[in-house]
Amino acid sequence: MIGFLVRRTVTAALVVAIVLTLAFFAVHLAPGDPTTRFLSPRMSQVQQDQLRQTLGLDRPLPEQYLRWLGSIVLRGDLGFSFVHNRPVSRVLAEHLPPTLLLVSAALLIQFGAGIALGALAARHEGSWTDRTVRWLSLVLYSAPHFWLGLMALLLLSYRTGWFPASGMSSVDALDWGRWWSPRRLLDTAHHLALPASILGLAMAGGVTRFVRNSLLEVIRENFILSSRAAGVNERRILWPLALKNALVPVIQIAGLSLPYLLSGALVTEVVFSWPGMGRLTYGAILARDYPVILGATLLVAIMVVAGTLLADLGHAAVDPRVRAGITDHKAR
Repeated sequence: MIGFLVRRTVTAALVVAIVLTLAFFAVHLAPGDPTTRFLSPRMSQVQQDQLRQTLGLDRPLPEQYLRWLGSIVLRGDLGFSFVHNRPVSRVLAEHLPPTLLLVSAALLIQFGAGIALGALAARHEGSWTDRTVRWLSLVLYSAPHFWLGLMALLLLSYRTGWFPASGMSSVDALDWGRWWSPRRLLDTAHHLALPASILGLAMAGGVTRFVRNSLLEVIRENFILSSRAAGVNERRILWPLALKNALVPVIQIAGLSLPYLLSGALVTEVVFSWPGMGRLTYGAILARDYPVILGATLLVAIMVVAGTLLADLGHAAVDPRVRAGITDHKAR
């Protein structure tokens, strides 16, 4: 397992380096110039050149890349934001907790609803319940995140007023004490409910169909047939025995779903004005804030490869066949 972990870590580092390289040249070669937001008609050409020199944009692109990569590798410095006028690390640190909160809540909803609906469909295979669940999962999985978010805002915020339309807290939340006070926690949960539900339910469709198919395969295994022949209660067969074995591959799905959750969070945060990484990245792209774009890309890439690595380790921990495969690979 140690050798497997080392190999996967090296591979993950190479993936992150490739993603960062592609992102760097993509944002610098894209149309637009970050200095345009600072320019005015009264500035001379000399002043414009000095501004580009101050931002480090006057040097050749390969030199900019090597300087930027060296500052990250040698000093851990992500640069200085053009828009926020602060170090990128501080800007990311402020916007990362809201995204982690949103993604964590969406992950719970995704797998809670997906496993429950998948088990319900498998339990009633071929019935109208099964057909309804499969149709609903297909609609949720196929519908764009932004459309689901806009429909939820229209129906549940503007029409009924049940949920806040934007933000992470109420305007006067600072007057209610520290963030861990019960009133502020309830207020945050109220603002979180709608965007997390939209993001989680949109991803639950795939989990539902996967759990249903996996559970149906397990139900037809010999040990399930033997339990039925022995007179074991059908509900006891489905929940402790069949579902436990059917959920082993879901651990892998949890790690692989992290990239989709993060990409969906970008759209969801923009729609609901959630102050997280997605909204920050969207604003940085519009403003051509290169350091923030690249810093956010680095952070998301690390989170994605870390999630995939943890999923592989979790799968190996619960499935002896995976551990045996790793051992055989090492022996060869």
